[in-house]
Amino acid sequence: MARSARSSTMRLLYTLCSSSLRPQAQSSTAGLLAGSFQLRHFSAGSAAALRLKEEKEAWWKESLQKLRNIGISAHIDSGKTTLTERVLYYTGRIHEIHEVRGRDGVGAKMDSMDLEREKGITIQSAATYCSWKDYQVNIIDTPGHVDFTIEVERALRVLDGAVLVLCSVGGVQSQSITVDRQMRRYEVPRLAFINKLDRMGADPWKVLNQARSKLRHHSAAVQVPIGLEDDFKGLVDLVNMKAHYFHGSSGEKIVIEDIPADIETLALEKRRELIEAVSEVDDKLAEAFLSDEPIPPIELEGAIRRATIARKFVPVFMGSAFKNKGVQPLLDGVLSYLPCPTEVSNYALDQTKNEEKVMLSGSPAGPLVALAFKLEEGRFGQLTYLRIYEGVVKKGDFIVNVNTGKKVKIPRLVRMHSNEMEDIQQAHAGQIVAVFGVDCASGITCDTFTDGSVRYTMTSMSVPEPVMSLAVSAVSKDSGGNFSKALNRFQKEDPTFRVGLDPESGQTIISGMGELHLDIYVERMRREYKVDATVGKPRVNFRETITQRAEFDYLHKKQSGGQGQYGRVIGYVEPLPPGSPTKFEFQNMLVGQAIPSNFVPAIEKGFKEAANSGSLIGHPVENIRIVLNDGAAHTVDSSELAFKLAAIYAFRQCYAAAKPVILEPVMLVELKAPTEFQGTVTGDINKRKGMIVGNDQEGDDCVITAHVPLNNMFGYSTSLRSMTQGKGEFTMEYLQHAQVSQDVQMQLVNTYKASKGVE
Repeated sequence: MARSARSSTMRLLYTLCSSSLRPQAQSSTAGLLAGSFQLRHFSAGSAAALRLKEEKEAWWKESLQKLRNIGISAHIDSGKTTLTERVLYYTGRIHEIHEVRGRDGVGAKMDSMDLEREKGITIQSAATYCSWKDYQVNIIDTPGHVDFTIEVERALRVLDGAVLVLCSVGGVQSQSITVDRQMRRYEVPRLAFINKLDRMGADPWKVLNQARSKLRHHSAAVQVPIGLEDDFKGLVDLVNMKAHYFHGSSGEKIVIEDIPADIETLALEKRRELIEAVSEVDDKLAEAFLSDEPIPPIELEGAIRRATIARKFVPVFMGSAFKNKGVQPLLDGVLSYLPCPTEVSNYALDQTKNEEKVMLSGSPAGPLVALAFKLEEGRFGQLTYLRIYEGVVKKGDFIVNVNTGKKVKIPRLVRMHSNEMEDIQQAHAGQIVAVFGVDCASGITCDTFTDGSVRYTMTSMSVPEPVMSLAVSAVSKDSGGNFSKALNRFQKEDPTFRVGLDPESGQTIISGMGELHLDIYVERMRREYKVDATVGKPRVNFRETITQRAEFDYLHKKQSGGQGQYGRVIGYVEPLPPGSPTKFEFQNMLVGQAIPSNFVPAIEKGFKEAANSGSLIGHPVENIRIVLNDGAAHTVDSSELAFKLAAIYAFRQCYAAAKPVILEPVMLVELKAPTEFQGTVTGDINKRKGMIVGNDQEGDDCVITAHVPLNNMFGYSTSLRSMTQGKGEFTMEYLQHAQVSQDVQMQLVNTYKASKGVE
């Protein structure tokens, strides 16, 4: 209606103009009027489009601001899975609470594997999502055992924030330090939660001081407990200065009251300590603090949020997940202090611009960039977990694997709730989803997927080297197919689990992060694939290296009718300097055309192949630099094979002159035992050629830290239990490869020679 009225007015104007103007002027005026009419139309349309875009952006922004991606990590038995179970209950995702080792036999929601429920430990990280106060929270519950450290590694790689759970009795333990180091590596802002305040001997202030000294956290408590151990009743919120009590059968009713008079002085002192700690790293709060102004809760909350997101401060919450106290305030803390996806800087590498760093906007409006961080074999095929960093992905879309260049269609898109799935039509930036039918490499490479408009790759994660190997074989010959299927699947799912073949014995060798890691896989093979496997004696992954420079000059010459073989290589080998990023380095220092350049890759390949097996005990040689500076070639007889063989024999020729030594994996062992057994335990570590580096006292227990060769640690758990009447416990993790003593080297070399002689 409005449009027809507007056009009739335009026609009238045009008629009036045309009657009074000359023909030339008429045409120009008509053009002018038509132009202005189009311009108005265009500006009205573009304004509407702009308004629509702004509305859409505002909706995305609000949606992303109300999203949190968090991980829950800690030392073994600190209560991670119990805490996640309470979080799911209070947010309405589950309707009843089950314990990790509950008598009802159901087990915690996040421990979906039968083995996890039986052993009471988390083996695989599990993803879920829930809603709390209109916010969407994606949670990944991770294992605490050092053997499954890769699960923590890949979870932290894709998360925006984390909760570090600490036991109020055990305090900061060895795996707490490892997990915290992983959080630093991926620059993840975190909250600390001191759990188990109901346990005897609970001391949150001791744990807070340990976090400051051992983890170098700039932290302060945001809560004060009302009573401890059996008298633990509730918590004082130091930001709002109110007491919180948790009533009801499962602590679901929160009663907020004034602070009890007997702890008011402590609460005021701890609040001042909190403000001081935050003002050290936040200028805005520092101004208010220095001018002695009273600091309102909203200002303090804003300052804690800014400092936490900048990773300059770690707020410390308290509670007891098992007794259903303190979980809801922790959830509020996740919303208040941890970042949303747009507040975290994520970078990709542009493959079209020589891996130039590109900052991702984190907005759904950009091109699709998603990272596959975990693979799992499900009932319906391979499940690939994706973290979407930018753009939108829809069911039925085609996406491109940047690493392989393959274009794949997404047949099914799901959100995970432990082992349950919920089908969704689309997912946007900031979300963690899983897709079926998308094949990619194992977790080592971390494949990046895009919509094809950009060639971005995300940086891959750090994967520790396996430290222990076992020989395995299927008991029944009929189960050979399932045996290899199981090993292939486990290897694809877990980058720290490696499968190889011993070239001498022909046995299948599995390698992993420790005894428990490999035992779990052997057990899973039996349960999931019905394959009984016989397991050989654990074998340590030794390495060899050289200690001095040695020259080589080798001529490989063979004539047997027809074309012969001819290749001469001259150069030297030397050890790499300590702390080198690579373990093998090849340098081509050839001058002129003594060796044609097309043969140099074959020479490098030959040296690499030779370094796979040292002559001392047949283990790989590392920390070695090989320099090729001269050689000779024959116009007819020289070939790639001739030079490759020349390199292999040259390496063997000079290896003994380079004074090779054997390196063995050394473990960082932390053990805790009653003080009365300290002498026996210390003596046993010395007997195992361990070096004690720390000895602390914690109440009636002594905590010993030592560096012990892994080869001497087999069966240690049984020995420790018998020495300490079952009261001792220990954890160990890989520290480094170190040189073995001369007597051990002689023993290993003789054993190797004897085994070779038998064969």
